Amino acid sequence: MKRTLLTLLAALALLPALADEGMWLPSLISERIDDMRAKGFRLTAEDIYSINKASMKDAVVLFNGGCTGELISPEGLLLTNHHCGYDAIQKHSTVEHDYLTNGFWAMSRAEELPNEKLWVRFLVRMEEVTDRIAAGETAAQIVEKAKAEGTGYKASVEQMYYGNQQFLFVYEQFDDVRLVAAPPSSIGKFGGDTDNWIWPRHTGDFSMFRVYASKDNRPAAYSPQNVPYRPKKHFSISTKGVKEGDFTMIYGFPGNTQEYILSDAVAYIAERSDPAKIAVRTGRLDIITKAQESDPALRIHYAAKHASIANAWKKWQGEALGIDRRGTVAAKFDYETQFGLWSVGRPEYAGVVMGLRAEYDRIMDAYFAYEITRETLSTLPAAYTPEERSEECFARRKFAEQALWRHAFREYGRCPKVYRTPSYAEGMARYKSPEAYADALFEAVWEGSDSVAMQPAVRLREETKRMLDHISWMLGTKSLRNLNSKILNELYTTYIKGLREWDRERAFYPDANLTLRVAYGSVAGYEYADGEYHKPQTTLDGIIAKDNPEIYDYDIPQSLRDLYASKNYGRWGTVIDGRRTVPVCFLATNHTTGGNSGSPVLNAGGELIGINFDRTWRSTMSDIAFDPAICRNIAVDIRYVLFVVDRVGGAGYLLKEMTLK
Repeated sequence: MKRTLLTLLAALALLPALADEGMWLPSLISERIDDMRAKGFRLTAEDIYSINKASMKDAVVLFNGGCTGELISPEGLLLTNHHCGYDAIQKHSTVEHDYLTNGFWAMSRAEELPNEKLWVRFLVRMEEVTDRIAAGETAAQIVEKAKAEGTGYKASVEQMYYGNQQFLFVYEQFDDVRLVAAPPSSIGKFGGDTDNWIWPRHTGDFSMFRVYASKDNRPAAYSPQNVPYRPKKHFSISTKGVKEGDFTMIYGFPGNTQEYILSDAVAYIAERSDPAKIAVRTGRLDIITKAQESDPALRIHYAAKHASIANAWKKWQGEALGIDRRGTVAAKFDYETQFGLWSVGRPEYAGVVMGLRAEYDRIMDAYFAYEITRETLSTLPAAYTPEERSEECFARRKFAEQALWRHAFREYGRCPKVYRTPSYAEGMARYKSPEAYADALFEAVWEGSDSVAMQPAVRLREETKRMLDHISWMLGTKSLRNLNSKILNELYTTYIKGLREWDRERAFYPDANLTLRVAYGSVAGYEYADGEYHKPQTTLDGIIAKDNPEIYDYDIPQSLRDLYASKNYGRWGTVIDGRRTVPVCFLATNHTTGGNSGSPVLNAGGELIGINFDRTWRSTMSDIAFDPAICRNIAVDIRYVLFVVDRVGGAGYLLKEMTLK
């Protein structure tokens, strides 16, 4: 009876893509448009993606290779997340001009700040090239032909369904992107790491940039003579608000999901990989946090690094928790068993699951070594700049860096011995402890000593790189973002082909790979625990309740306190639950992941209602298995964005170039 129940639960957990699961290719969205319209969408497939006329795709950009952004005016004004623009904001910040703490508001085009190496890409088109490659044309040849089509064109051929299909993506890249506005971090990063991945959420996670082009509207390097880019399409903005049940759509560049991996890989992630990486990063964060608390200059110096470390650190915790609570490993194992039974007598597929399991057994220790090395020794700098060794807070900075070296050398001991570098074994034998060994190498690197003193550090760094290269060679692939190998890729090609042949009721969609996708769902709360329902909307009242001048991440600007006290919200005030307030964030059921940060959240008419920036903690397992009962994305309400720009930043002039409805 117990086994029967488990099998039933597994089958229910892995039903076809129902509810709001899925990240769909825009060029094929006509296959989903009937379902979208049944759920409230009022536009057409060609409104979403077209190469013959302006469509929504022309208002969406890949922002600097890791986030999404959207155009909100005919003059190149762009919205993305505060955390996506964080690095650019930090680089413009000093103790005297602390834009992280105080925010930045350009009051004219002349005050907009250029950003070296910051770029955006618009998708020109995507097309399937599976047949072209099968006919003998190489991916490189296809890419070169596409790049030659226009100024600033970039292109890539991406695999879908583990190589069962290949698609060409052609982009137009713009390299002159200027900072226009950023709220204070106590708004844009309100709640900091404490609230990250958590609901209820009250973070105004947005920043504004402007795309510039040559006078003929073509991509161009930064020049004072460049003019605001004139996009083919920009999003109108709805100021009418959202309510539970409203249709929502996200258009963006999700980075990485693994919806079809075997239970063996899921177990590795939840039981071995995530716990180890969480422990390593906990130590790094403790060291950096203490340094930041000791000096304002160090707070700025380590701000982006702290945010980068903490984001995945907390995500992994929620991922492991969600996998465990959902019983994902057992559910996938039963699904694989059912496929195995179907594959008996089908030579193409028989044995593929066992082949996958055997390959995982072969590579898991090597991959774990790769991950631990990347989290420890690979995080240490090869040298320190004169600025980093400057007199300002010299002692505290050196102490923090030395502590990071000690921690890295300690935690590297988690690496399986067979994959450790020879230098590490020799250093441990000589210095007797990882701390003493770390101190010896750190002093030479910190001081920038002569070549003789630096030699042990250089040797360790070179051996570390060689070991990572060896693991890559052993696995037969340089694509090591996930537990992966050349053999696994080949087996998964067959496995996914078989799954699509066997499970014909399942709506398959390709894993995310930082290519443009459509996800759709609705505004919705969820039952967090037995009897505990989380509403889908937060407000300014919640910010005030959390406000604490003694804590940096909760110390909101005085202007926001004053606005709350006066209730001088202007057009951005609304009545929610019987009180006049300002909406801040909302939940929806869209399937998202990293890379979707900054994605436009659109209503049934294709109007902008929010900016996606996060998921709830237990939703992070949606990279592996989407659970419609609990998986929710978090968006900042566009009305809060406009309220902050207008009332806090005093940059209401920006609203005049937007299309507000």
